[in-house]
Amino acid sequence: MNDKTLALLEFDSVRNAVSLCALSEEAGRKINESLPLCDSNAAASLKRLVSAVLGRLNSGDAEPLGAIPAVAPLLPVLGVEGTVLGVEELYALGIFAERGEALREWLRGGGAGAENQNTLREATDSMPDCRAVSAEVFRVLDRDGKLRDLPEFREIKRRIQGLTAELEKTVARYIGNDESRRMLRSAVPSQRDGRTVLAVKANFRGRIKGIVHEVSGTGQTLFVEPEDVVEKNNSIIIEQRRLDAEIRRVLRETTASLSSFREDLALFHERVVYLETLRARARYSRDCRGHFAKDAGELVLAKARHPLLGSRAVPVDFAMSSAGVIITGPNTGGKTVALKTIGLFALMNQFGLALPSDEGTSLPVFDGVYADIGDEQSLAQSLSTFSAHIAAIASITARATSRSLVLLDELGSGTDPLEGGAIAMAVLDYLVERGSRVVVTTHHGALKNYGYTRSGVENASVEFDGQTLSPTYRIVMGIPGESRAVDIASRNGLPAGIVAGARSYLEDERADVSALIAELKKKHRDLDAAQKQAAETERRLREEKRSADLRELRLRQKELELKQGGMGKFRLLLQESRKKLENLVREVKEGELSREKTLKVKEFLRELGNAVGAEASILDAEEKLFREDRGRVGAGKGGASEGPEIPEPADGASIVPGSAVLVGERRRRGKVIRAEKGGWLVETGSLRITVDKEDLISAPPVSEEPRPLIETAELSGNARACFELNLRGMRLEEALETLQRQIDAAVLSGLGEFSVIHGKGDGILQKGVHEYLANQGQVADYYFSRPELGGFGRTEVVLMR
Repeated sequence: MNDKTLALLEFDSVRNAVSLCALSEEAGRKINESLPLCDSNAAASLKRLVSAVLGRLNSGDAEPLGAIPAVAPLLPVLGVEGTVLGVEELYALGIFAERGEALREWLRGGGAGAENQNTLREATDSMPDCRAVSAEVFRVLDRDGKLRDLPEFREIKRRIQGLTAELEKTVARYIGNDESRRMLRSAVPSQRDGRTVLAVKANFRGRIKGIVHEVSGTGQTLFVEPEDVVEKNNSIIIEQRRLDAEIRRVLRETTASLSSFREDLALFHERVVYLETLRARARYSRDCRGHFAKDAGELVLAKARHPLLGSRAVPVDFAMSSAGVIITGPNTGGKTVALKTIGLFALMNQFGLALPSDEGTSLPVFDGVYADIGDEQSLAQSLSTFSAHIAAIASITARATSRSLVLLDELGSGTDPLEGGAIAMAVLDYLVERGSRVVVTTHHGALKNYGYTRSGVENASVEFDGQTLSPTYRIVMGIPGESRAVDIASRNGLPAGIVAGARSYLEDERADVSALIAELKKKHRDLDAAQKQAAETERRLREEKRSADLRELRLRQKELELKQGGMGKFRLLLQESRKKLENLVREVKEGELSREKTLKVKEFLRELGNAVGAEASILDAEEKLFREDRGRVGAGKGGASEGPEIPEPADGASIVPGSAVLVGERRRRGKVIRAEKGGWLVETGSLRITVDKEDLISAPPVSEEPRPLIETAELSGNARACFELNLRGMRLEEALETLQRQIDAAVLSGLGEFSVIHGKGDGILQKGVHEYLANQGQVADYYFSRPELGGFGRTEVVLMR
């Protein structure tokens, strides 16, 4: 980074604006002395710290806003024996220590997210504790920076007050006496060299005996200290000297006490100034409503606004997919502004600042940003416009590397267009082959063709509205632009006859090229519109398919519910039939028993059992198919949840005693105890039940990491958790408030699960409840109830344990 590039891209103005956001003069000076970082790791670390501080600024916690005084010159003095710091110097040290501690504590506070909080704690952990420094200073001084009324001073001050009162009485006798008052020029006593004197008229010089301290400029007034006032003045001065000596002793002892903290103060000062530079960067980033650029290999700007243009800035979109980009288009179309915006954003990114752009901006970290922008013609150095450009380009080509960004404005201008274009193409060849990122602006037609034929280089243009004859400042990638010089000349007042003559000269030479460019622009706009329409159609079709699949799934679930109900009745019939048959067998045994009757009874039971088994197999197959379809529909939602997802059952080989599993449709967490006939014995809560392996799902491990967010809730004294929360009939906002109170009460009372009845209806309450539960940190899981318990009209909620 060289000073010339920083000045051309106006980085100094941005850096100065950042320094003005600092509450410390030393931090502001440090910012103005800093340069963008060229190391990618260092730049990423700086942005991470600034982002963390920005999180604290946006947290809403009160920020300490007191100015932090400059104390760097005082720190070396503390190491010199016998040094005595003045009251103002001690006050500056005390305020610095106090406000530095306040800044540290604010940065270490919560509200910025777990990751940001950890980052800031790491940044402040190395700071020594300097609260003892401020305590020692403010033991002697008050909050206004004045000496406190210490016991050491009180006796001396009392004597000074007594002597002063006696002096005032003595002087009052002169003023109150009619004889002596006529000799005085003024009835108010004066001070000369710290001594009280009387202004005596010159013609009464010998009438009041005493010492003459001064004569007025006109010689008409003498300032006399009467003899009976001299001794009292002397006594007051002596006591004042004693008080000054006592004050100096206290200041000397306080300075000596602070000298023991000299090394801690030096490190504390360094860290406080550094933290304040971070806060200044964060405040600037907040004020410009910026986003931090992603650290990536691509150079992409999303709605980038030049920070120095304020409300006049037009957002610029720019995506550089190749090594070089040639921007063409009309004068005043925004080419140079776009060039400066690209370079300035690269510097700001490496200076640890958020960029005034939308999310999606990404920038590499460059080892150098080099620019040649504007006219540097110099009469003193005998440099023409072309020579100045060539000298600058020669310097850039000597320093540019594969990690450099090169910005060249009006490349090849200022000389013969043919030769200038040839030089421009050769320069681009050199920089592209070296691997540098190059963005150039030009009006040379030859470079537009070069952008199409040269690999690694692409064309771009600034759009021009042919109807209003004004630029739109939008950058169109892939298409060269027209200079539109004649249109702009006409708009700026060039006589119509001259404009008409210019058009006639151009008609034959540029008709074909202009038509080609216009057609390319039209095709580009049509392609953009077609792509947007295709994307919208694809999205709509996906949504319609998902809705259809969901409707089919609900119908199949209803069918399955009906079959399950019928199967239950069938099993009940089987049980009753078995009991009747057993009674029949008993009666037969008690009566006349024959082998034929016994075989008929057994055959009846076997056929009935086979029929039930066949129906059960069909039902199991439909349940499995239902699970597969439901999983497929859930996967097609892209994360939107209108119904519970059903994961695949656990592989039987993966289940062993002690495995964590989810049991049945309600997916309760349980632990496998042992294998049982036909399934597994599972402990869930205080119950032990035997479950088929098809109804078991391997449970994800419970994370033991500390939760990054601790939420507090204020509950009314009569708030109680209930096992079943009925929200039917409520508005969505009222329902969500009731649900929040239920979650808070359940967490405090230790209730791990509860049900929410929201009904089906239009699905508004159902969807709102599910979206709200998805964003609650206390909720571990939620799913619709079994059909017999309410199905889609009721949701089971499981809280974090």
